[in-house]
Amino acid sequence: MPSFTKTIAIVAVGMATVASALPAFPKFTESQMKIHSVMKRQNAAAAAAGLTDIDILQFALTLEHLESEFYRLGFAQFPATDFQGLGLTQREIDDLLNIGKTEEAHVVLLQGAIAQAGVQPVQACQYNFGFTDAAGMVATAAVLENVGVSAYLGAAPLVSDGGILSTAGSILTVEARHQTFTRAATKIVAVPQAFDTPLSAKQVFSLAAPFIASCPEGSNLILTAFPTLTMAAGQDAAALQAGATIQLQSDASAQATFCAFTTGGVPGGTAFTPFNPATGCQIPQGLAGFVYVNLASAGPLSGVITDDIILAGPMVMQVS
Repeated sequence: MPSFTKTIAIVAVGMATVASALPAFPKFTESQMKIHSVMKRQNAAAAAAGLTDIDILQFALTLEHLESEFYRLGFAQFPATDFQGLGLTQREIDDLLNIGKTEEAHVVLLQGAIAQAGVQPVQACQYNFGFTDAAGMVATAAVLENVGVSAYLGAAPLVSDGGILSTAGSILTVEARHQTFTRAATKIVAVPQAFDTPLSAKQVFSLAAPFIASCPEGSNLILTAFPTLTMAAGQDAAALQAGATIQLQSDASAQATFCAFTTGGVPGGTAFTPFNPATGCQIPQGLAGFVYVNLASAGPLSGVITDDIILAGPMVMQVS
């Protein structure tokens, strides 16, 4: 993400003002202590990632630019009859078109929020989505919308400003509707599990990076993508179900010891299974819907995956 001038610490100023009006040695209530604890964790996590609230908005804008251009370019290439050929009704086609319009509205909203903070919003990049037909576009849309939900969920704990968090939340709920619609349009289970999956900014960027050909000066992210992870040649995507063995390939596979399967349906978020570069790893039980797969250097029993143990990925996998 671009290097931006740090914004004025409004929260710190506000706290100083309040402190001056209080008697000496104030005691926080239990609820105030909880709020304080949450804010400390948020600020610490954001600081560790090197992100301010405005940086997070810029990252969100980068993703919304990508999604908006995805739909614009797709609809410019494929006529309505191509989508009718997939079995979609005119109402469903209109809904798909409206998803593109709402992504455009998200772009405008984020641009305004960033500009009001006195920062230049990042611009749209040049993209390569690899469109070949309408079916491929709709299938890719389902993945992108799932990643969009995961991106906003992962960013939420890093945001310290309540107004920004509310804005992001209003976008997240709509992205979730997009996610459900595109899953139904591709004939897969609309709601496969009870929880969605948060991802770190670096994981999300690693999923988006293959679509980005180049960005204008000043609109490049400071994030770097993890090494690419793919299924080995000859693997049958239709055989991806719990208990099956999958073989994966990556430039970083030699250092990996675990496959990490991240999904909202798993306690802790991630299930780890042993990985061998020659024989692959086994898909664990309890997975459903889109699953993010990484190669990792460790397999914590807590089920929590962090950027420091990810060696390659994520790869998106649909588990039946």
